[in-house]
Amino acid sequence: MPRDYQKAAPAQYQRLPEYTRDEAWTREFLRRALIGHVAHLSGDQPFVTPTNFWFDETKHRIIFHSNISGRQRSNLENSPKVAFVTSEFGRFLPANTALEFSTQYRSVMAYGTVTILENADEKRAVLYGLLGKYFPKLTPGKEYRPITDNELARTSVYAIEIQSMTGKENWQEQAEQLPDWPPLPGELLKAG
Repeated sequence: MPRDYQKAAPAQYQRLPEYTRDEAWTREFLRRALIGHVAHLSGDQPFVTPTNFWFDETKHRIIFHSNISGRQRSNLENSPKVAFVTSEFGRFLPANTALEFSTQYRSVMAYGTVTILENADEKRAVLYGLLGKYFPKLTPGKEYRPITDNELARTSVYAIEIQSMTGKENWQEQAEQLPDWPPLPGELLKAG
């Protein structure tokens, strides 16, 4: 019997469960991943916005920001349910049959609801968390001017309250070579 994906939770079924990673792996990947993409809606029109982000692990949420106004802010005010993905890719993996060509990848998908942060102290704190992720050797008030009230007032800060998330990794050294066709020579296996 086929699975009913329409009634399933977003991370309920995995096509290749052997690629699924545990919560510790998923959290570690969110700590170090560099760029994420937030999927949001305006009516029935989907949008995907690339963004830098910070995983606020103590509150189990993903922090990102934008300008104080614009399409993303409008979409999130009117439809706060989102999907978020961050990923990294390695080599392309050739195979001796078209179905088995592959790519090395690692990714985390998270699903949740966005809250727009309004409290100035909270906004400032999470923005420093975001800056600290990307620039850990720089200190506000020492190497750079701290966030001003005016700058804070011009910035939308969002928190994705994570309801579910899943991590996946396929980092094999080569794609499966099937016996119904001659195997690829070694130099071609490393060509990807």
